[in-house]
Amino acid sequence: MKPLNNILPEDDGGGRRIIGLSLGACAMFFLLLSRLWYLQVISAEDLIDQSENNRLRFVPVAAPRGAILDRNGKVLVSNTPSFSVAVIPQDVKNKEQLIDNLARYLNLDRTEIETKWNKGQGRAKYYPLVVASGITRDQMEFLEENRLALSGVNIEMKPIRAYTNGSLASHLLGYLGEVSEDELNSERYREYNAGDYIGKSGIERAWENYLHGTDGGRQIEVDARGRFLRTVAETGSSVGNTVMLTIDLDLQKAAEQALGDQAGAAVAMDVNTGEILAFVSSPDFDPANFTGRMPPEVWKKYLEDERHPLENKALKGMYPPGSTFKIITAIAGLEEGLIDEHTTIQCTGSYKFGNATFRCWDHKGHGTVDLKKSLRESCDVYYYKLAERLGVDRIAKYAKRFGLGAPLGIGLENEKGGVIPTQDWKLKRFGKKWYSGETLPVGIGQGYVLTTPVQLASMISTVANEGTILRPHLVKRVVDSDGKVLQDFAPQVLGKTGLKPATYRFVKEGLLAVVNEAHGTGGSSRLWEVKVAGKTGSSQVVKLRDSKGGVPYRFRDHALFVAFAPFEKPEIAVAVIVEHGEHGGSAAAPVAGKVLRAYFEGKGVIKKPVPKAVPKEEEGGEGVAEPDTAPPAQQ
Repeated sequence: MKPLNNILPEDDGGGRRIIGLSLGACAMFFLLLSRLWYLQVISAEDLIDQSENNRLRFVPVAAPRGAILDRNGKVLVSNTPSFSVAVIPQDVKNKEQLIDNLARYLNLDRTEIETKWNKGQGRAKYYPLVVASGITRDQMEFLEENRLALSGVNIEMKPIRAYTNGSLASHLLGYLGEVSEDELNSERYREYNAGDYIGKSGIERAWENYLHGTDGGRQIEVDARGRFLRTVAETGSSVGNTVMLTIDLDLQKAAEQALGDQAGAAVAMDVNTGEILAFVSSPDFDPANFTGRMPPEVWKKYLEDERHPLENKALKGMYPPGSTFKIITAIAGLEEGLIDEHTTIQCTGSYKFGNATFRCWDHKGHGTVDLKKSLRESCDVYYYKLAERLGVDRIAKYAKRFGLGAPLGIGLENEKGGVIPTQDWKLKRFGKKWYSGETLPVGIGQGYVLTTPVQLASMISTVANEGTILRPHLVKRVVDSDGKVLQDFAPQVLGKTGLKPATYRFVKEGLLAVVNEAHGTGGSSRLWEVKVAGKTGSSQVVKLRDSKGGVPYRFRDHALFVAFAPFEKPEIAVAVIVEHGEHGGSAAAPVAGKVLRAYFEGKGVIKKPVPKAVPKEEEGGEGVAEPDTAPPAQQ
């Protein structure tokens, strides 16, 4: 038998090449088919989308924000057109050169433009990124004239906020700012786009969902160089809802003018509804500066001002209430049966407790003091002795009945709650027990006690209406663009103090004397046509100080005053704090008096000018003389 290789024809290598070529061709076909399947099936939608966007662009159209009105329908915040510069990354041939050009043409920091550009990373390259807002008309015209050299640049018209009254109520209204990267990643702003503006503080932030509106957009056709050809489709934007506030524009103006350049706060409140009628934090700021590009010199000025103009003092400022807190201590004493309207003490100008001496603001002493006189002349010794008998926990019990020590929920973010100390509070806060000597300063609103201006307005409002704690609120109603009322806010009762009517009667008589009787400390808030009741206060910033040679501004006492009117049938309550104003009677009470005057003038109750001069027989009285009296160590 012959070997097999002798039977088969001898292979010259051609067969192997044919087999190899066949396998290679098969592999190539397989790859081509795979690629075709991938393109036709897997990537079909993406490719169609990309193809469309090679000639179609989507231009978002920002919705105008809803207006903000005062309680009478007067415009506080509206909108005005503004021009922004946007770039479409896909159409930009040289990013670095374009950024250089824009920085030069717009007189902006290159880093600022680049940062905004980079915030849009991860988004479709055909989506416009806003890199500059609030450009001038001259800058807009210049960019339009040089559009051919600025490939990928678009000029967009957006509505921006117009603050009709400048910086009026700036802390209340708040301001807008560009949405941050962190905010874009949050659930609340998932529908927003980079470059959008949102409320950053105040009403603008708290009511963002209602004010923002619904953005629209235009689908446009462009040529290969990104130039506009025609509008293919358009979806209109929907204006945001209108928010009507409870504040009165004229009263707000009067309150701000009354406070002037002084740092502090003033809050006016309807005692029967809880509606806030005026909400002032001073100094103010111009919210329009935040809408566009904040001038560096303005930002520097805000930061370096020792009066802290960006801080909302009415909402977040926590101050010792000083002698305004004697209202609470008096109520606690009456309710606990430790005093009545006839109970007297002897004030010799100081009170010795253990090894410590607590001084009255009147170092000569007030002599025999009953409840009414203790309030009228703000005798410290009366309240040192009463606080000692009450103890800190019983004082706290009544303070909390008036809503002190916790946020009231007025509808703005980051509202502070203040501090009403107790024995347990100190143990938890500092790990130390409460000492009896710490109770005496609490009785006059010092020590650990802290309150906000809004809380003080609520407190005196509750005294005025004799026991109903109403939630202070700022929004009266929300209305859509068709005029339909979406929400209407009725008064909300937070609780009742449950005190005896006689308690209110005795305390209110003392508060009336503060303003209207000789030696009363609040005479500078008096209105001749309307009876005002109130209480002055001065709270220490530092315990020990040397008044010789002048006290530096930051160490001066805060001045406070709370009031309501008319005495017979209260309508309005006011709380005023003048930071480092030193004396409530001379610094804060006049501010409250002007606010009350403006309120009653607005209602037509006061129609004639009130004499400015203080009656002769009261000149030099301790009440009106308080400004010239050395401040007490413990008041």
